[in-house]
Amino acid sequence: MLTIAIASLSGGQGKTTTSLMLGRLLSRQGYPTLLIDADPQHNLTTYLDLELQVNQPTLLEFLKKSVSAEDSIYPSEGNDNLFLIPADDQLDTVQDYLSNSGVGATLLKRRLDPVADAFKVCIIDAPPQRSQICLTVLGAADALIIPAEASVKGYGSLVRTLDLLRTLQDIGATDAQVMGVLPFRDRWIGNTQTHESRAAVDGMRDEVGKELILPSIRESERYKQAINRRSTLSDMGYPELEYPFEVLINKIDKLTKKKKPKS
Repeated sequence: MLTIAIASLSGGQGKTTTSLMLGRLLSRQGYPTLLIDADPQHNLTTYLDLELQVNQPTLLEFLKKSVSAEDSIYPSEGNDNLFLIPADDQLDTVQDYLSNSGVGATLLKRRLDPVADAFKVCIIDAPPQRSQICLTVLGAADALIIPAEASVKGYGSLVRTLDLLRTLQDIGATDAQVMGVLPFRDRWIGNTQTHESRAAVDGMRDEVGKELILPSIRESERYKQAINRRSTLSDMGYPELEYPFEVLINKIDKLTKKKKPKS
């Protein structure tokens, strides 16, 4: 199983949009895909229309190992290849548990081991803060996708995320490598990119190199409409807007072929 963290250390950077749309497209192309909602705001859980009942297991119980791994995984309605470990407001309470466990940065990775053979790809929607949850998400990841708004705020978010990743790499807490930086809400007027967006994307390119800059997600209400309709952009008649995700899927396909199954 290839585990991909979608992480960026500011809110509104497109993490949940990327997680959801990439997960849906992967699953439709035949990849058994596990989504993990690791954000206490639990937007991914909400967008997948999963209404948790009282005492139903979530990522909190999955991390604490108070239930079996399988009991925390829910199928996505209408998609046989898409599954979710959800979150709710209580996920914030796991911070102290992770901090006191002594293995917080590697805990999620260990918990995923029993289900790794059931899925081809795991996508984790990380929280937008430098928290214990974020650390264990990056510790579990093989690869990192960093959505970053095409703005000054987005550039700053990218820099902070890279700084955290390098810190964890230096202490051996993660082996994750950046798969790509995804400029989000890239603003264009007609055929002309706005000055702010162009300057932000140029700054991102200088930061990571042009080979890691993915095609932008342009500012468009179509993405929000697709999420709300629980649909894909292609189904809505806008396949060209899926191009950034097609590029990502090609990268993922190459990585899954390289990743050796457990013996």
